[in-house]
This record gives sequence, C-alpha cells and structure tokens, in this order.
Amino acid sequence: MSKKHLHNQAAIPLAPAVFKKPQMRPMIAEYDPKKKGVKNDLSDVVMVKYKVDPNEIPVEQQAGSTLPLMEIPGRDIEADEDYNPFEHRKLAHPTSDMDTLIHLLKGSLGSGILAMPMAFLNAGLFFGLVATFAIGGICTYCVHILVKTAHELCRRIQKPSLGFAETAEAAFLSGPPAVHKFSRLAKAMVNWFLVIDLLGCCCVYIVFVSRNVKQVVDFYTKDSEYHDIPLRVYMVALLPLLILMNLLRNLKYLAPFSMIANLLVGTGMGITFYYLFQDIPSIHDRLPFTGIERLPTFFGTAIFALEGIGVVMPLENNMKTPTHFIGCPGVLNTGMFFVVSLYAFVGFFGYLKYGEHTASSITLNLPENEVLGQSVKLMIAVAIFFTYSLQFYVPMEIIWKNVRHWFGAKKNFAEYSIRIALIVMTLCIAIAIPNLGPFISLVGAVCLSFLGLIFPSIIETVTFWDRPNGLGRFNWVLWKNIFLVCFGILGFLTGAYVSILDIIQGED
Repeated sequence: MSKKHLHNQAAIPLAPAVFKKPQMRPMIAEYDPKKKGVKNDLSDVVMVKYKVDPNEIPVEQQAGSTLPLMEIPGRDIEADEDYNPFEHRKLAHPTSDMDTLIHLLKGSLGSGILAMPMAFLNAGLFFGLVATFAIGGICTYCVHILVKTAHELCRRIQKPSLGFAETAEAAFLSGPPAVHKFSRLAKAMVNWFLVIDLLGCCCVYIVFVSRNVKQVVDFYTKDSEYHDIPLRVYMVALLPLLILMNLLRNLKYLAPFSMIANLLVGTGMGITFYYLFQDIPSIHDRLPFTGIERLPTFFGTAIFALEGIGVVMPLENNMKTPTHFIGCPGVLNTGMFFVVSLYAFVGFFGYLKYGEHTASSITLNLPENEVLGQSVKLMIAVAIFFTYSLQFYVPMEIIWKNVRHWFGAKKNFAEYSIRIALIVMTLCIAIAIPNLGPFISLVGAVCLSFLGLIFPSIIETVTFWDRPNGLGRFNWVLWKNIFLVCFGILGFLTGAYVSILDIIQGED
C-alpha cells in the first residue's frame, strides 16, 4: 500500500470533525502585553483577523473573495479604547523616520518643483506666492485629517494599519447606516484615482526626462545626422532602463535611490538658483496678478507639484515609529514645510527671472551652451528617473493585490509581466501627449483635486458623522469639509477644461 493511500485513509475520519458543526467557531486567544495575560474572543475583545502581504499592505481579497474588507462595528459595543494599532504592526522591513522623510521629500520633490515658475506665470508674482502657501497649507491639512481618520478607524475595528482606499471603505462601513452600501464604491474610486494619478505622474516624468536629455544632445549634435531627433525617440530609448529599475519590489530597497535623487535635485536646484540670481530684473517688471482666466492652469500645476498624498499612507504604514509621522513637528510637517517653501521660492524667482519666456520646466530656460546648465538638465533628469520608481510602487501594489489570485503558482512571472505592461502603457501615453505643461495641469486638476482635497474631507465627515460631538461645535467640521469639497470640485472642473483645450491646441 502506497504512502499516498495511507495518507488518504488517515485523513478520512477527520473530515466529519471539520464540517460536523458549522455553527461552532474555534477559540481565538491572544496575549495582551499590557495586562500580561491571555484574552480571547469570548471575553472583552472582538477579534478580527486580516491577511497581510509581504509588503504589509492589507489584502482585502483572497482567492477571489467578494466579502467586504471590514465588518461593521456594532453600535452597542464601542471599540476597545486601549487598543493601540501601532503595537500590532508586524513589519518585515520597517523604515526609520529619516527613511520616511527621504521618501516623502522624493515623492513631493518631483518634476512639479520645476513647473512652479510656469504656475507663477499663470497667476502673477505676488498672487502666486500667497496662493502657493495657501494651497500647500490646505494640502498638508488634508493629509493630516486623512492620517488621523485612518488612526481612529484602526482603533475602532482593531486593525494595525489601513491604506488610503481601505480607510475610505472602513469610514463608510463604520459611518451612518445609509452610507454602508457605498463602501465598496468609495474604496474602488480611491483606488482608481490613485492608479490614474500616479501613473499620470509617471507619464509626466517620461516626458520631462526626455525633453531635458534631448536639449543637451541637440547642442552637441548640431552638425551631425543625430541632431533634432524627435522627442518620442528619446522616450522609447528610456524603456529598457525603466523596466530594469522597476523590477525592484520592496520599498526599503528604493531608499538609496531616493537619497541619490534628493542629492541630485539639491545640487541641480543650487546651480539653478545661481542662474536665477544673475541679472535679476525688478519685481515691477512682472505682473502681480495675471487675471482670473489663467488661474485654473495655476491651480492644476500647483496642486500637481504640492500634492504627495498618493505615497503618504504606504509610507506611514511602513514606519517603525508611526506616531512620529504627524504631530509637531512630525515627519509630515517637517517635510511639507520644506517642500512648500522651496516650491514658492523657485516659482517666485523663476518667473521673476524669465517672465513671459518661462518654460514648462525651469531647466529648459537654463543656457544650452554652458556646461553648468547642461549638467543641471542631466542631474535633474536622473533624479526624476529615480522618482518614477517610487511613484510606480503604489499603483502597482493596488493593481497586483486585486489580480494576483488569478495566477496560482505563477505569481512571480505574472507580477513582473504586469509591471512591464504598465511601464509600456505609461510610455505610450507620454508619446501620445508630449505637451508637458498642459499635461501637468491636467493630472493635477483631475486626479489630485479628488485625492488631495475631496476624498479626505468626505472620509472625515462620514467617520465622525454620528459620533457624539464628532463634527465639533456648530458642526464646524462639516462646514469646513464642505468648503474643501467645493474648492476641489471648482479646481477640477476649471483646471481640466483649460488643460484639455491647451492639449488640443498643442500649446505648451
């Protein structure tokens, strides 16, 4: 008799024990480090178990399950106030505060900073300065309310961490009964906008890198047959390098590239300031305010530059000490204060220097015939190339965790294939829309208006809607969030309309 036959025979008597009483459930015991004892699901703790993937991003579906991610918390039983979600996080590769700050800076200091002079061109010198700090403050505040709401929901449902989309679903499931049915829609919308936004940023990065490299190459090939090669050829040439770079699947391993990119951006911006402060004109030579008709383009460009909300939740969830992310000063406040100040500085002096000749990227205004100016173009191009990987990480994780149950044992091959397919897709979109300025404004107006302003406001409102004094005195939280939603919708409609017109007309 074979071993296989013996194994099957031995397994037969066990089957009735497994399926005999489906109404019974096993005892779940858990060690409580505070009480130094064991607690179980029959006592004072409601146990909810979740699977977590190797990157510590919650998996809401397993083997094609369509069950909701969270259970609706009972209204008669409040969440355990002593539950600390940070103590229950088990991270394979946690990031330090410095690593997180580096990733946050790199996620925000992308090609957007180089487009800020163009934003000021569409707003005016002094209005652009005030509006940049205002939009920066609003974006940072919306990140704060998103993270704080996520922490509150983690305590309610006793879950260690939540992503952006999972936070939206949990908010609708734990909010008023009337909105429970919209929980899956809320999660799907956040995921789709995250994917479209960050892949759109990747498309912008391809156009940006190609334009800067082309400008340098054209200078040295004036008298050869390789002069003035079409921009799209440079984009295609980037494809092998992009594929190799984005085969790295762990956020921890991207930290060195983020550090290199930050150093290159810092050096490049230092040299850029050197050019900006040479023969600088008077502030009276520039318009303090350009007019209302050009503000939608400014809004789209500025919010594209300042909004890094797509990478916030993965960074916070992967921290060794997540309590250091928000607060005073906190990783978020420190990073965003530096980012907003630098963006306003670059935009102000970039527009002051070049006026109506300001290009869609400030590097394109630097002298083409000087080695120093050429080095800036190449350094910034390499930095933005590295940033592509960090931006690509989030949409890839969102897509992969929703489709990986289709592939069985061939998960590795399937994941690498999907990565390559997405990279090729971003390249094709960049080739189709090579107008950098309107493209930046369109991505910012469409995606980041929703992700950075509208969704966080709605999530906070739903989460605290029916809680005692949840919306504050005189419902000030509700009125504040209504203002943010209206502001986001106005920016979305006007910014998208103007940007699409510019793309159709071929303006850059």
